[in-house]
Amino acid sequence: MSNTHLSETKFTELDIHEDVQRGIETLGFEFCTPIQAMALPVALKGKDVSGQAQTGTGKTAAFLIACFHRLLNKEREESAKKNPIRALVLAPTRELAIQIFEDGKPLAKHTGLKLGIAYGGTDYEKQRVHIEAGLDVLIGTPGRIIDYFKQGVFALDALEVIILDEADRMFDLGFISDIRYLLRRMPEPTERLNMLFSATLSHRVAELAYEHMSEPEVVKIEAETITADRIKELAYMPSNEEKIPLLLGILKQAQDEKCVVFINTKHMAEKLEAWLAANDFKAALLSGDVPQKKRETLLNKFKEGQVNILVATDVAARGLHIPDVNYVVNFDLPTDAEDYVHRIGRTARAGASGTAISLICETYAMNIVDIEEYIEHSIPVERETGDLLFPDPVKPDLSKLRSNRKPAGAKGKPRNDARERGKKPGGGNKPSERDTRKSDESVRKPRTPEPVTMDDKEAARMAELEKQAGQQSTARRTPLRGRRGMEIPLVG
Repeated sequence: MSNTHLSETKFTELDIHEDVQRGIETLGFEFCTPIQAMALPVALKGKDVSGQAQTGTGKTAAFLIACFHRLLNKEREESAKKNPIRALVLAPTRELAIQIFEDGKPLAKHTGLKLGIAYGGTDYEKQRVHIEAGLDVLIGTPGRIIDYFKQGVFALDALEVIILDEADRMFDLGFISDIRYLLRRMPEPTERLNMLFSATLSHRVAELAYEHMSEPEVVKIEAETITADRIKELAYMPSNEEKIPLLLGILKQAQDEKCVVFINTKHMAEKLEAWLAANDFKAALLSGDVPQKKRETLLNKFKEGQVNILVATDVAARGLHIPDVNYVVNFDLPTDAEDYVHRIGRTARAGASGTAISLICETYAMNIVDIEEYIEHSIPVERETGDLLFPDPVKPDLSKLRSNRKPAGAKGKPRNDARERGKKPGGGNKPSERDTRKSDESVRKPRTPEPVTMDDKEAARMAELEKQAGQQSTARRTPLRGRRGMEIPLVG
């Protein structure tokens, strides 16, 4: 691995608490990354930081080191409430929350600080018991955090540090109202250390920082300086019919190296997973409706090399931190130019190199204009694809895909309207005895709706985001019309 991603600043040159320094030495860290070299001197002095940096640049270690240093050098605040926590780290996705928690363990090993985690989809009681036992630092996603907070599992009135990671993703996933809810229940911004990190410091992120932070110092690591030298970008221009054979050829050429394939819609992701399985590729599918336990199992298999291809939608893949990814393939070009940078950032992490391949097909070709304008350079296009096309791929049975299944009641013969109304066929109007008894029981025993939890809301939100992304990417443009009613052909 190259060290070109490191700065000339050593951790030993910074005024970091000795117990945190021991954790840094245990991990074998000597030199800071650029974002660490810029953010740590500010945060260690107790000043708020608003930082711009991509994932994989060391920002997690930056804010955890600053957080632990602050807690060890400051007396615990008094609180009259039950179980106050001292620091809160909020992340937009479960996978990112888990990664921060795992990264924090070795850094906190010699400090005596207690870390805990809270995220939706699994281990509800287990997480609750762990938090109730008393924590210093709580890491988690907004939905589960608010759930426990409203139940009084922990208190925020004595909070000393708040960290928002990937703030732009918080907006994209619709968490911003939840974030504001928590921020308004903490001590005043001047009484705590506030750190916010985002891949892009957009106007909405800057407004959040202005409203809930105390004169933060802005530190920026531009995306161009992160990816340009270490990611090889290239593109192909296949027809829609050639996309899958071309992808299979690219993956065959990559052999057993790790590859993340990005898709715009869940239906296409399922379809592609079936094609890969039919042609003996080891792949896993990650979409918004995959249960949390299964998500963790799939990611572990990918990290350990049991499968070397991960097919994922943008909603499911946000915040993923997976080392040693060699290839990123944009099977579908993203409709949002910023997502292109997030996608290719899955490779070339921590100083490594990688390759990002984009398929500019008939459906999404127009997206390349916005992408190249955003990244401020053209992506080289390879015109020849004949040698790469996978020969005679085996076509899978796509009728069994979940997204192709008909809803209940849609298959078979249409129901008789008279039967549906509880009437006898043939025109009789008197309900049967069984229908009458069933009706009486429904009156006597009304159904109690199941409670809707924060986890249910979060899962529904993820599914709705994937649905919206699919609708946005497949929407046709309204054709223009001439003066005499003649339709002008669609372009692109």
